[in-house]
Amino acid sequence: MGFKNENTWYKYAQEKMEEEFHKNYDDAVSDVKDKLGKTFPNYIDGKYAEATSTFQVFPPFDTRIRIGNFQKSSKEDVRQAISAAKKAFAKWSSMEWQNRVRTLKAAAERVAEKKFFFAATISIESGKNRYEAVGDVDEAIDAIRFYCEEIEANNDFEAKMGKAFPNESAKSVMKPYGVWGVIGPFNFPLAIPVSMSAGAMITGNTVVLKPSSDTPLTMYRFAEVLKDVELPAGVFNFITGSGSEVGAEMVSNDDIAGIAFTGSRAVGYAIAKEFVSRRPRPVITEMGGKNPVIVSSKADLGKAVEGTLKSAFGYGGQKCSACSRVLVFENIKKEFLSILVNRTKSIKVGDPTKKETFLGPLINKDAYGKYRKFVGVAKRDGKVVVGGRTLTAGEYSKGYFVEPTIVDELPENHRLMQEELFVPILCVQSVKNLDEAIAVANNTEYGLTAGIFSKDKNEIKYFFDNIEAGAVYANRSIGASTGAMVGVQPFGGWKASGSTGKGAGGKHYLQQFMREQSQTTVS
Repeated sequence: MGFKNENTWYKYAQEKMEEEFHKNYDDAVSDVKDKLGKTFPNYIDGKYAEATSTFQVFPPFDTRIRIGNFQKSSKEDVRQAISAAKKAFAKWSSMEWQNRVRTLKAAAERVAEKKFFFAATISIESGKNRYEAVGDVDEAIDAIRFYCEEIEANNDFEAKMGKAFPNESAKSVMKPYGVWGVIGPFNFPLAIPVSMSAGAMITGNTVVLKPSSDTPLTMYRFAEVLKDVELPAGVFNFITGSGSEVGAEMVSNDDIAGIAFTGSRAVGYAIAKEFVSRRPRPVITEMGGKNPVIVSSKADLGKAVEGTLKSAFGYGGQKCSACSRVLVFENIKKEFLSILVNRTKSIKVGDPTKKETFLGPLINKDAYGKYRKFVGVAKRDGKVVVGGRTLTAGEYSKGYFVEPTIVDELPENHRLMQEELFVPILCVQSVKNLDEAIAVANNTEYGLTAGIFSKDKNEIKYFFDNIEAGAVYANRSIGASTGAMVGVQPFGGWKASGSTGKGAGGKHYLQQFMREQSQTTVS
C-alpha cells in the first residue's frame, strides 16, 4: 500500500471536521488531567520498578499542578536496565525481522488509537499547543511505520553480492550492534525519542531510554503501549533521572554499544568525546541549529511572513529547526518587517490546551531566565521592534510566559546572530543580494535547516546549491525552516548540527544502527 503520513489536522480540515478534532482533543485533556499526580515508575525488563527517591514535574503553564513524581534513578538502576537490555538482545536480534516489524506496527496502531490522549499529555507537560502536539504524535507514528516499511522494502538490508570465483557465493548482511542508549529532548517528547528508539529496535537492537526530566510522562505512556503489545521484556527500558547520574552512566558503561542523542551542541560534543574515548562506538547526535530564512526581493511577502513567523515562534522557538534569523534584501526590508511585526502582535499567548492559543509557555525557569537575559542584550546592542516582555499578570502568573520578540539592527557577527537561543527571539538582518545572504547564512558553526522565499527559479537553485544545511526549503509558508515530515524531508544536520549527516525519517537512517557483515560460502 505504501507509506502515508498521518497528517491529522490537515485531514480533519480537508473533511471539514475541525470541531470533531477539537472535541477529541478537549476530551483527552480532561482524561489526562484525571490521571495526573501519581508516582510513575521506571520500566525495566518488562516490569515496573522504583528507585529510592523521586522528583516532581509540573506543567510550565501552571506550576500549581503536579504532573507526578518520577524516579530519581541511580547509576545502579541504570546498570540494571542495561543488563536487562543486554540479556534481551540475543533473542530479539535473532528473531525473524518480520516478527519485529509486526510488533512495532502494532505499537504504532496503538499510539494512533490513543492519539489525542498522547497529544494532550504533550501539551500539558511541554506547553505545546494542540496542533503542534498532535503533529508530535503523528511524527512518532510515522517514524515507526516508515522504518518498518524500510525494513520490508530492503529485506532487512540483506543483499546478494558478486562472484569473484565460480565456486563462491557472497552476500552482505547488516547486523545490530547490541544495547543502544537513547537520550531524548523535551521539545518533541514523543516524536524524537520514539524515532531514535524505533530505529534501534526495528534493526534488532535493544534500548535503554532516558527522557528529558522536563517531559518524562509522554514516554512513560509509550512504555505502557509497548507493554500492551507484548514487546519482549528487556527490549525497551524506560528510566528517569538526572543527566549527571542516568546519562553519565549510559555514556560511560561499556555494555552500551551505541548512543542516540538529541539536544544541545555542548552536551552532544561531550557525549561523543566520552563515548568513543575507550573504543570506537557509533554515536548519532542531532545538536541544534542557527537556522536562517532568506527573503528575496522576488518573494511573495505574504508567504514569507507566514513561513517566517510560524518557524520563529512555533513552540516558542524551542525547536532545533526554529528560524532564529531572517535575512531580508534591503530594498524590501521595511515592508517585510512592517507586515511581520503586525502579524507577530496578533499572536495569542496562553494556556496551550486552549483552542485559540498559538504560543504557550517556555519549558522551565531556566529558559525563562535565558529569554530575559537575551532581551536585555538585544536592547543594549540592537533594537527590539516588537515584544521583549515577560508576562506575569492574570492568567500568566503561574507559568513561564513571554512575548514573541523581533530584534533589528544587530551587528552581523553579534552573539544573538550566532548562538542557538531556544526562545522566541527572531533577529532581522538586511542583505544586498543573494550572494551576501548565502554567505551570512553559512557563517555559523551550525547547519541544520534553512529556507528561502523567491519566485525566481534561478535564485532557488543557487540557494539549494550553496546553502550548508541538512533540510532546506523554498517558499514554504507552513514553516520556512520547520516541520520536516517523516518519509518526505529527512531531518539531520551538517557541521555542528549533527554527527552523521544522515537524517531521521529518511532512506539512510536505519543502517546507522547496524554494522555490515560479508558472508561468503564456497561450494
